[in-house]
Amino acid sequence: MSLPKLVFATNNAHKLSEIRAILAGQYQVLSLHEIDCFGDIPETADTLEGNALLKAQFVFTNYGYDCFADDTGLEVEALGGRPGVHTARYANPDHNDSEANTALLLKELEGHTDRNARFRTAIAYIHNGRELLFEGIVNGSIATEKRGDKGFGYDPVFIPEGYSQTFAELGTDVKNTISHRARAVLALCEYLKLHHA
Repeated sequence: MSLPKLVFATNNAHKLSEIRAILAGQYQVLSLHEIDCFGDIPETADTLEGNALLKAQFVFTNYGYDCFADDTGLEVEALGGRPGVHTARYANPDHNDSEANTALLLKELEGHTDRNARFRTAIAYIHNGRELLFEGIVNGSIATEKRGDKGFGYDPVFIPEGYSQTFAELGTDVKNTISHRARAVLALCEYLKLHHA
């Protein structure tokens, strides 16, 4: 029996492999490239939810697939919730540079004792034109230096609550069970099981 197909509106290979690992055995997750969508989808909203909806709407409107899209923000207390919606383009407004983003974050937090932060993922899911939103949050703190070589983005500096290691030290297997994205995807999966079983 073939698995039901779901389009994940991303070209981010790291995100795609994370989602595929989380949904393994339940859904066949297709990337944008696999539906012949090669353009950049604008992320011009001022909220995570807005950006996720923009991406999902784009695929549904232009390609006709039910799909879901996510947007994730790192919200740091000492920085008033920044970088937030600008997480991916924190250091450079026109492109994502993980190294520069992490370096800027550590620089801005120099001297701060409050290093509390949270990762928040918003997922927008469109099914037959109906829009739904799901959220996943993981609380934690920002390390004083990069640690670990697994994961991507801010993983080397984010220490999830209840752990002493960063996401990059914990590795993807652990991260995929506790992360913000995993929690948002779990909420989406619970909905799908109830409504599309």
